[in-house]
Amino acid sequence: MLRFAAAAALSVPAAAQSDLDPAALPDWDVVLVAHRGLAPGLPENTMAAFEDVIARGVGVIEIDLRGTRDGEVVVMHDETVDRTTDGTGTVTEMTLAEIRALDAGIYAGDAYAGQQVPTFEEVLKLAKASGTVLLLDIKLSDTLDRKRIVRLVEQNGALLNVIAGVRSLDDLAEIRGLNPNIRTLGFIPNPGAVEEFAAAGVEIIRLWPQWIAGEPRKEGEVMPADCEGVENCLVNKVHALNRPVWSTAGAAGREELTGLIEAGVNGILTDVPDVMATLLSDIEAMKAPAN
Repeated sequence: MLRFAAAAALSVPAAAQSDLDPAALPDWDVVLVAHRGLAPGLPENTMAAFEDVIARGVGVIEIDLRGTRDGEVVVMHDETVDRTTDGTGTVTEMTLAEIRALDAGIYAGDAYAGQQVPTFEEVLKLAKASGTVLLLDIKLSDTLDRKRIVRLVEQNGALLNVIAGVRSLDDLAEIRGLNPNIRTLGFIPNPGAVEEFAAAGVEIIRLWPQWIAGEPRKEGEVMPADCEGVENCLVNKVHALNRPVWSTAGAAGREELTGLIEAGVNGILTDVPDVMATLLSDIEAMKAPAN
C-alpha cells in the first residue's frame, strides 16, 4: 500500500479535539492532496499556488493537463481559459505562446497579477526539486499526447514524483505500455468498476464521497447491490483488494473531512488544505502518547 508522510499543518491554532473520536480514527497517515494547488485566495493551477502549498508542507498536488494546438502540455482544469485567465478561448485551439500571454493570476487579486499558465515541464521541475508528488489528471483531447507526458517525466528524472490518473482501462494500458513503472490512480467511472481497475493493476482507487456513503453521485450510476445504501462498503471492498482509497472532497469542511477519515480513506483531494492540515495535526497530537 502506498504511504506518504502526513503533511505539516499550514497553520495550527490551539484547536479543540473534542470533535475527534480516537477509536474511530485509522492507524495510518492520511495523505493530504492539494486539489489544483488550491488554497484560500490563491489562483488555481499556477506556480504561485504550487510554491505556496509546497512551502506550507503539502507533499502531494493534483494538477490538470491539457494539450495546446501546437502539441505542448499545459496545466489547466477547464476546456477554456475563460474562468481562470484574462482571456477567452479553447485550450486545444490556442498555441502555447497565446496561452502564455494570458494573465492567470489577476482574477485572484493584484498580488498575483502576471502569473502565467504553467507548462507541465515547469511544474515537473518544481516537483523534482522539492520532492513533491504530482497526481496527474490527464484531460482527454486530440492535442494531448500521453507519450509526450511520459517522456517529459522520464527526461526530468521525475518518475517517483508522479502518479498518473486514469479514467479507463484503455488509458491504463497506454500508460503502462509507455512506462510500466509509473504509479497510477484509477478515477473509476462508476462504483462498480473497483474490481476491474484493481485487477488491471492500478495502485490507488479514487472514490467520490457519495459512493463512500453508499449512494450514487449522479443519475445513471448504480451502486453494487451489496453496497447500495451501505456506508463504507466500497472502501472496505477496495481495502480487501489491497488498494488505498483516495477521495475528492472539494471545499468540504472539518466535519466532512473527519467523516471521510473515519470511513477509512487513505488520502483526500481538498480545496482547503489549511483546514485538512490542521485536522491532521490534531489527529497526530491525539494519537501521541502522553508524557
